[in-house]
Amino acid sequence: VQTCKAENQMQQTTLYYGLTRQGGKVITAQEWQQYVDNDVTPRFRDGLTAYDAQGQWLNSNGKVSKEPSKALMLIHSVDAQSDTKIDALRDIYKSRFAQESVMRVDQPVCVQF
Repeated sequence: VQTCKAENQMQQTTLYYGLTRQGGKVITAQEWQQYVDNDVTPRFRDGLTAYDAQGQWLNSNGKVSKEPSKALMLIHSVDAQSDTKIDALRDIYKSRFAQESVMRVDQPVCVQF
């Protein structure tokens, strides 16, 4: 069994973003890219991965919502500064695009470059 060296231990956070506003208006590719360029990149300059997804979830009205989505994967150190940046990204997106939530999934990873 190979163990992960301390210097290779990092955190993977994946954020899941719905691309439909309340009322049904779609968040455009340009709006998404502006969010990545202006809000995400300055906070995570070392890199990120974004990809298209199709999501569904139970909304606050008790109905299943299906919508096009984006997933954003960040690999970062485990520290309060990273956590604060991620929470800021979630808050900005929810506020700007009238979203109920941005799901966050964290897991430890072993990274080598």
